[in-house]
Amino acid sequence: MQFGADDLRQRLEPVFRNNFERFGELGAAVSIWQDGKPIVDLHGGFCDARHEKAWEADTVVLVWSATKGIGSACALHALQEHRINIDRRVTEFWPEFAHADKEKITLSQLLSHQAGLCALDAQVDILDYSAVIRALEVQKPLWSPGTAHGYHARTFGFLLDELVRRITGRTLSQYWREVFAQPLNLDLWIGLPEEENSRVATVYPAKSGRPPEPKQFYSDLTKPGTLARKTFTSPYGLNSVSGMNTPERRAQPIVSFGGIGSASALAKFYAMLANGGQLDGQTFFSEETVAWMTATLADGMDRVFQIPTAFSAGFMKDPRTAMRRLFGTSPGAFGHPGAGGVHAFADPENRLSFAYVMNQMEQSLLPNEKSLRLVDAIYL
Repeated sequence: MQFGADDLRQRLEPVFRNNFERFGELGAAVSIWQDGKPIVDLHGGFCDARHEKAWEADTVVLVWSATKGIGSACALHALQEHRINIDRRVTEFWPEFAHADKEKITLSQLLSHQAGLCALDAQVDILDYSAVIRALEVQKPLWSPGTAHGYHARTFGFLLDELVRRITGRTLSQYWREVFAQPLNLDLWIGLPEEENSRVATVYPAKSGRPPEPKQFYSDLTKPGTLARKTFTSPYGLNSVSGMNTPERRAQPIVSFGGIGSASALAKFYAMLANGGQLDGQTFFSEETVAWMTATLADGMDRVFQIPTAFSAGFMKDPRTAMRRLFGTSPGAFGHPGAGGVHAFADPENRLSFAYVMNQMEQSLLPNEKSLRLVDAIYL
């Protein structure tokens, strides 16, 4: 399906503006690419609640768990470059991971949230990387790996980061800058440099209102002892939205939710994935690696979200039983949302990519109407 830039802009612009009028958006941007080129870029609103600083084309903002998508791409690239198949065991590259009945966990299971390591028994600080890794090494899986899946909200980034370190000798943050961000000139960081802080929009917590669906999950988030609560609070720390607005916090290379970038940078990265791993005359991924991103590895009831979800190797997909599609109409589409309304994905079938970022969060952790109405308008 080929999308005309003018027609698409005419469809999307009123929907985007309506997000401010109807849904109380503060500042936001949306970017859509096809065939490796931008076809629609919109931005509007403000970087701050006082409306003192307008949202510009080069404004960057915290993208929360959308960071997991770029982190997963780094891990898959490292596997590709070292000719490592995802069917191999994690312990081949990370021997200490074998403790507590984890010796048979495969890279495929780890990347698709099937390892059962979504929460930690040990009380460790999210800013103490070494302590978190030790806790993961001794943690017993919360279910038999490969028999179920559940969203690894906080631990996932540490699993990816340590895997990249063991294989390449570089942190995932370094790998991202050197392999992808610099060659593609992407305004997207995992650990923001001090000099970029003037461009960052302030993020604001969700306003109180009716809790979103699924009700049981959001209810469990507030109850100590539930799997949802443990998953989103271990490792502990940095649970407040406002706490992420300081330069010190922005500088932390937190792969699970610390990425900061623009909608156009996020969409450009997914444009490369939507075009067979190639962009700007450069080849980043083989067909086999892109196939790992598109092929569903886990599909069904999510132990954490308590609704059906689906994952490929590191990316989220629409489950077979999806009542509301998050990634457009193509079954091969994949991506990763971020808390509060951030959304990004690649649609290889149509060689299209999409990214939406904003700074006034909603209560939802999965994509909400602000971005999904835009996605729907693309595929009319």
